[in-house]
Amino acid sequence: MKDEHPMLVLSTKPFNERTGLVIGLPMTHAESNETNPFAVKFTTAKNEVCYVLAHQPKSFDWRARGARPHSWKQVTETVLESVCEELNGIIAICA
Repeated sequence: MKDEHPMLVLSTKPFNERTGLVIGLPMTHAESNETNPFAVKFTTAKNEVCYVLAHQPKSFDWRARGARPHSWKQVTETVLESVCEELNGIIAICA
């Protein structure tokens, strides 16, 4: 996965297609996030520990960067809910 930067995309597909942007949160395997209060920890289908960094919302031009769906595809509904709760605790707009 060198030079790949997985992101949990929060923006909708129509928004992404219309603007060429995606809005989301970075994902990492870095164990240093074990004690990060804003990192949502989960285990992938391959039994790998991963963290979604709820305190680092990002946007970028996916067309210019040649972005594509990651092999992980999607997180579970439970992980998405946990991420939205954590993000809501920071910026108070997620439902």
